[in-house]
Amino acid sequence: MVKEAFRHVETWVFDLDNTLYPPEARLFDQIEVRMTQYVMESLGVDRDKADKLRRHYWLTYGTTLAGLMREHDVDPAPYLTTVHDIDFGVLAEDASLRANIEALPGRRIVYTNGSAPYARNVLQARGLSGLFDAIYGVEHAEFRPKPEREAFETVFGIDGLDPKRAAMFEDDPRNLAAPHAMGMQTVHVAPTAHPADHIHHHTDDLAGFLGRLL
Repeated sequence: MVKEAFRHVETWVFDLDNTLYPPEARLFDQIEVRMTQYVMESLGVDRDKADKLRRHYWLTYGTTLAGLMREHDVDPAPYLTTVHDIDFGVLAEDASLRANIEALPGRRIVYTNGSAPYARNVLQARGLSGLFDAIYGVEHAEFRPKPEREAFETVFGIDGLDPKRAAMFEDDPRNLAAPHAMGMQTVHVAPTAHPADHIHHHTDDLAGFLGRLL
């Protein structure tokens, strides 16, 4: 029974993008356009080259920002401000998701590869403000991105959570490998399942899944 697998959980860790809002909102499409533009301007390359680099850095390092920092010493602060300056009006409030997150026993936190201010904007647009005990962005991980284990260890160390008594909800299967190795319950939130040893559960309906745990 799925509920039994979570009885020990004291801390609920949620990714943000395409996890706390549905992929159909296509919010990240806006961010990717701004990322590509930033790469163009920072590196002096054309749009096609910039788009390829954006994706290459994401695949290689976990985020475009990580690649820009490691290969080109790009300052992360203006990058994060620029790429997250988007229209949040495409997001709708989700009363069911709010109710089920609010009913979870223990602490609830958000941990994203985006910035914490960006996360707060998303949560407000989704009607999820005030639900979480802490919100952590890539800046709290010293700009190390998920899926790096050191990034998780840094954020979890700041928070003081015990991974063996926590669960991680995430849309990118790569980002569940380290949490699994640390002893967390792992939940892949995506339209399509991605069978892997480091994924305990899959759902395409986060609100419904959480409802089954209550």
